[in-house]
Amino acid sequence: MSLAAVLLMAAAVSASPVGRIEVLPHEADRRVDVTIDGKPFTEYLWSEPLTKPVLFPILTAKGTPVTRGFPLEPRPGERTDHPHQVGLWMSYGDVNGVDFWNNSPAIPAEQRTKMGHGTHRRIVSATSGRDEGRLRVAIEWTLADGTVVLDEDTTFIFRRAGEGRSLDRISRLSARRIPVVFADNKEGFFGMRVARSLEQPSKEPATLTDSSGRTTTIEAIDNTGVTGHYRTSEGKEGDAAWGTRARWVALSGRVGDEDATVAMLDHPQNPGAPAYWHARGYGLFAANPLGQKVFSEGREELNLKLAPHKAVTFRYRVLILPGTVPAPELDAAWKTFSQVAH
Repeated sequence: MSLAAVLLMAAAVSASPVGRIEVLPHEADRRVDVTIDGKPFTEYLWSEPLTKPVLFPILTAKGTPVTRGFPLEPRPGERTDHPHQVGLWMSYGDVNGVDFWNNSPAIPAEQRTKMGHGTHRRIVSATSGRDEGRLRVAIEWTLADGTVVLDEDTTFIFRRAGEGRSLDRISRLSARRIPVVFADNKEGFFGMRVARSLEQPSKEPATLTDSSGRTTTIEAIDNTGVTGHYRTSEGKEGDAAWGTRARWVALSGRVGDEDATVAMLDHPQNPGAPAYWHARGYGLFAANPLGQKVFSEGREELNLKLAPHKAVTFRYRVLILPGTVPAPELDAAWKTFSQVAH
């Protein structure tokens, strides 16, 4: 074979989605597709009716969704509570007195002036590669009248993780011309709403109240096929994981025809680390480093303040892995992540 033919074959291989991580913007459709070795992994979305950009859906290497479908792609048997909990996202319940976390089209019109939006402004860069793909975006945290409270510079990094998948989110939040206060609040901060089968089996109905006093009833429904189980780096399991500090939390169960683990890793440089975990049995899986008062029953409180033009950075890693991953392996994954300086 001639050298020219070899080079042509090499170019064809490098251009193929197999063996590559592709990050492909479709700005007219308000989305960015992410594939690994030619298979869908996730999409970055900022279309209506979303009130903040999200990653949705998030799939295992076999293509099974680990995120709830509702409200974008409802599936039979799913819960339909908390329509603001879509895919994987970042927001907060009290920024200068404004609720960004609970905002959704379900909010009554008369209450929308009290809610904030995460507004996608532009794709800064989208890079594909053999070992990783990167997406950098600019987001503004805006009030209902369009006033910008925070500028967000976020980079997503997509990788393989053995037989699984990995994504990092590095988000730099900058105050503009006025001080910003993240008032201590349980509604936050970096969250995922998981598929029904990854919920923990519900034992009884519960009524949950958000930071604005709105209530949502979580019904005890048929638990057939519901197999989720939380574990933390500190040895907490099941419902005991909620409201405790941990370096990582893993949620394992059966989705589709495979066993899978979704693990979230908190970086030690994050404010409030190790985070408290707002990990609910009904399917909300979130790290909240900023809301400490409710989780500590009043013993601790953190009201993070940013002076004008100052910034704070948050770093998280999410692993989507096959099987039930042993704690020592998750400890090792956290140690590797903790040594990464973004």
